[in-house]
Amino acid sequence: MDNITELFCKIDDFCKSFEPNSHKHLIAQAKSSRNRATSISLSELMTITVLFHQLRFRQFKAFYLHYLKAFLHREFPNLPSYNRCVELIPRCLMGLSAFFQTIKSTCTGVSFIDSTKLAVCHNRRIPRHQVFKDYATRGKGSLGWFFGFKLHLVISLYGILVGDKGYLGAPLKQNLALKNIQLLTPIRSNMKRVLWTPFEKYLLQHRSLIETVNDQLKNLCQIEHTRHRSVAGFLVNLMSGLVAYCLTPDKPKLRITQHSLPQAV
Repeated sequence: MDNITELFCKIDDFCKSFEPNSHKHLIAQAKSSRNRATSISLSELMTITVLFHQLRFRQFKAFYLHYLKAFLHREFPNLPSYNRCVELIPRCLMGLSAFFQTIKSTCTGVSFIDSTKLAVCHNRRIPRHQVFKDYATRGKGSLGWFFGFKLHLVISLYGILVGDKGYLGAPLKQNLALKNIQLLTPIRSNMKRVLWTPFEKYLLQHRSLIETVNDQLKNLCQIEHTRHRSVAGFLVNLMSGLVAYCLTPDKPKLRITQHSLPQAV
């Protein structure tokens, strides 16, 4: 349980400064409303959502009832009922988003960008889908059509940004150039030939690194599933999955050595 304690301490230290500051910016309600006290703290709630992804559970209900309540009663002595916990989970969205900004990796000078689909329902259920009917749209990815959202993921946005042909375009390239970011993408067959440096060729050949990250986010951290009952729940699931991935010790890396790329080095 040392990993759980370490995770809670890291989140709790963040919440000690985050909660007082966030409360200062809340908009006061015109009418008084019931502000029911909770038996579980924000740091505990955030820890639970992140732990769900770290332990690779597929269903939150099974995780909560058959793991947390059965084996972690000492670590979380004031766990509410499952239904009450589901009601409280949207409260940690802002905290997870802010916490993510403090733990994401530092810039290394080379960045990769890619998009991945986040389907919210099966294609056959699109006409009767209600939860995201005002938010999600139909889109097309490499595996076909879907109904949901697209997540554009960037690893270390600084210096050189490597993407696929979907990011080809003069406006985007010019906007990034104003921020001293070089956009590096493959070219289409009907485009003018570009003379890449050995280092740029190496980066383009290893663009699949970010696809590995996308695969881990979706299949291990489970940021995509079709069982959401609210938009807030979808966002909490996404942010807690991203946080869980950032806290993973062994992540895909691009290793450039003199043996792999002597000319670039």
